[in-house]
Amino acid sequence: MEQQLEKVLAEIAARQDTVGALLANRQGLCLGTKGDIDPNVSGIGMAISEQVAKLEPNATVPATICLYSGNKRCVIQKDGEITGVIFKQQTGTSATATSN
Repeated sequence: MEQQLEKVLAEIAARQDTVGALLANRQGLCLGTKGDIDPNVSGIGMAISEQVAKLEPNATVPATICLYSGNKRCVIQKDGEITGVIFKQQTGTSATATSN
């Protein structure tokens, strides 16, 4: 399982606008990180995903939470027992396209 987690983290971290990524278990413990992200964010990310899941308890698709601050984004998604937290920063071309 550890190799699968590392593979997923590497794929996410390889995306152009990704600054860092982590995966957490349902207790909020960090299972792994890639890039520039604090492992202590895992508990907060898991707690946010748990609260958002309560908004639509019968949803068949996991909720995706996007937090924006300036040119940075934090994307959180829980899928089963695993919560993913991804930090992204808009590149120059992305920022221009978004503002138009």
